[in-house]
Amino acid sequence: MKLDIIDHLPESLLELPATELHRHLDGPTLIHLPGRKPAPLFVSVLQHGNEVSGWEAVRRLLKGRYSRDPLPRSLILLIANVRAAARGQRRLADQPDFNRCWPGGNGAKTIWHRLFSEITEHVRQLKPFASIDIHNNTGQNPHYAAVNRIEGQRLHLASLFSRTVIYFTEPSGVQSMAFGEFCPAVTLECGLSSRVDGTDHAMAYLESVLNLDQLPDSIPAPEDLELYQMFATVTVDEDIDFGFSPDASQLQLTPGLDRMNFSEMPPGTRLATTVNGTVSPLKALRHDGRDVTGQCFRQTSSEVVTTRPLMPAMLTTDINIIRQDCLCYLMERITLSGPSVGTGPDQPQSELPETLP
Repeated sequence: MKLDIIDHLPESLLELPATELHRHLDGPTLIHLPGRKPAPLFVSVLQHGNEVSGWEAVRRLLKGRYSRDPLPRSLILLIANVRAAARGQRRLADQPDFNRCWPGGNGAKTIWHRLFSEITEHVRQLKPFASIDIHNNTGQNPHYAAVNRIEGQRLHLASLFSRTVIYFTEPSGVQSMAFGEFCPAVTLECGLSSRVDGTDHAMAYLESVLNLDQLPDSIPAPEDLELYQMFATVTVDEDIDFGFSPDASQLQLTPGLDRMNFSEMPPGTRLATTVNGTVSPLKALRHDGRDVTGQCFRQTSSEVVTTRPLMPAMLTTDINIIRQDCLCYLMERITLSGPSVGTGPDQPQSELPETLP
């Protein structure tokens, strides 16, 4: 597969919604646009085809004042999964998850891994100012930013979008982790793609970053940042039939689960009702590889409940997303302390007593 790199916006491209881009672009496409400051800002949109806020934000930004005025900084735009976007899906059945194919990921290497490795090396040579990967959630979540390393420039870049910031190291093979090897990189989570406030927020953020001269090296003040760490991924056993309605044959997940995102679930919170004696339907795998299901959940004769206070992120009620990715991630609040923060191995410390050993 050949990477398409162009130095202009194709005619009428900004008039098209995400569902129509495949008629003008053959696949993942890099678009280079010049600006007053030469070090480019890299922006990635539509890695997941049903997450359209990033493309809508870019469309509106470039159709506005920058349709007549020069960009304050050069821009490299990656428009990724146009085939999946045409169908309003995260990915198609014959595709991997694009945001698991970047350098540093696990598993077998495919043509997609080679393509995203080529993109990474191409952009690395251009010494980008920063990297922004824009996504949506499929469940109710606040807007937040995510980083893969604890250091001043990334945290400032993230806190410009939201004071809620998540630090994560799994899953591997994500764009922000690959680009974080050579520039400050963040992921934006802009809420539900159907809501215009996510587009508004992303567009305002992009304009702010394009106008920055530099990013501070210092760690933001504690009052400017609520920092969380993802420590485990929760999945549903792939052999179990599940749903959110009473007709699920083995596991009925509690309707409206996504309302609990970024809230502390007390012990005894019901996550699901089991049917026909289903055993161990949920699994919590810590990001160091350890199974912590028993420390997080308890199964009674007919229910799965929490055993300790837990804070979820990205809980979704979309069954396809649960199958393709996960039910949710578990988080703990962390604080930054010690003289080595931002200069050595990332060692954020947890503030909460419910942190799992």
